[in-house]
Amino acid sequence: MSPAPVSPASLSPAPAPPSMSLPNVSMEIPAHVPPGLVRDFPLAARQTIYENPHEALMPAIHAGPPALMATNGYLGFYPCWVFRRSEDIKTLFQDTQNFVKKGNTGFAAMIGEDWDVIPTELDPPRHTAIRRLLNPLFTPASVAVMEHKVRERARSTVAAFRERGHCEFIREFAAPYPVSIFLDLLGLPVDRIWEFLEWEFALLHSSRIEERAAGVRAVKAYLLEVIEERRKRPGDDLISNALRLEVDGQKLTPIEVFGHCFNLYLGGLDTVSAAIGMQFAYLARNGEQQARLRADPSLLPKAMMELLRAYATTSHYRVCSQDVEVCGVLVKAGDKVMVSPALAGRDPEAYDNPGEIRFDRNAPLLTFGYGIHRCLGVYLAQREMLFALEEVLAALPPFRLRDGFAIPYRTGGVMQAAALEIEW
Repeated sequence: MSPAPVSPASLSPAPAPPSMSLPNVSMEIPAHVPPGLVRDFPLAARQTIYENPHEALMPAIHAGPPALMATNGYLGFYPCWVFRRSEDIKTLFQDTQNFVKKGNTGFAAMIGEDWDVIPTELDPPRHTAIRRLLNPLFTPASVAVMEHKVRERARSTVAAFRERGHCEFIREFAAPYPVSIFLDLLGLPVDRIWEFLEWEFALLHSSRIEERAAGVRAVKAYLLEVIEERRKRPGDDLISNALRLEVDGQKLTPIEVFGHCFNLYLGGLDTVSAAIGMQFAYLARNGEQQARLRADPSLLPKAMMELLRAYATTSHYRVCSQDVEVCGVLVKAGDKVMVSPALAGRDPEAYDNPGEIRFDRNAPLLTFGYGIHRCLGVYLAQREMLFALEEVLAALPPFRLRDGFAIPYRTGGVMQAAALEIEW
């Protein structure tokens, strides 16, 4: 039986401090931080709650100060600045001089190494040069070539359970549908999808640094094997493409090829699944809104964007490179900073009544980032999500949460519904 819902006040305790520490990352609150701005930050903790975090936790955050020092903001354990207003988050995205990406994920540091997740941890000018090579792979025109395959994958995935009358939607659709598409692009075996997702869970959702480090080692060992295979027998896939990339006539170094493949693995195996799961969790809980989309499918593109605003899943990090004032507080060189599209999408200073889902809102959003670091795969992600909405609503009659089921939501760097049992 599913656990009963809990209120934000009765969240499970934050994870214990890690038994291993990251180099050059301190558990201590920096001395320059005003004590009144220091607080725990429930969105950052890797834990499971049974209320939607956007609805249960974010209003209180937005009722607080524009800037705070979260005791557990960075990776769920370490202090970092959090800025809640959309305006400030947009500024942080744009300011690549004062807020850099080098080392922001902590993945290499977890295993005592120093490589970059590419292009996620690069800054200009290297970032500019590599993005210039990668952008053509994910333009609207490039994605359009894949549209038939993507739609057919959505259609066949939902067909596997549509006659049953119920399903666990995350495991049966939200995960395998987009992840299988990306595994095809990488040339990785789809029959190992659940093993790959287990590693992904360790990387992004475990509450223990040790488990995250083990996930990094497993992914690294596997990708290095695949890269060596593609070096000997290149194909028409994104990993083989990485081996062909040249910047100023020089191929990427072996560790840069790995860093790029690691980034592809991260980006392809979690974020779209998380977004689809959150969107269908909303529709399963809101039958009237689901009925509106069924009655008028022309609403679906704007509805998708509105759900992306209201249920953005990701938060990112930057490292302050030099002392700078943001929103009236001093951020010093070396401070970690959270840049959260999830918070931006619920900012009451940016959106009128942000908790209300309006399919005709047509408001700008920061869900995919902003500026030079905007998500590389945004166009593919949006097509995957739109086709999911179109094909599932076409294939299934009105669906709802299974009686007695409470959705377990994961908080942390990527928020998501961990399971979604629906029936029709």
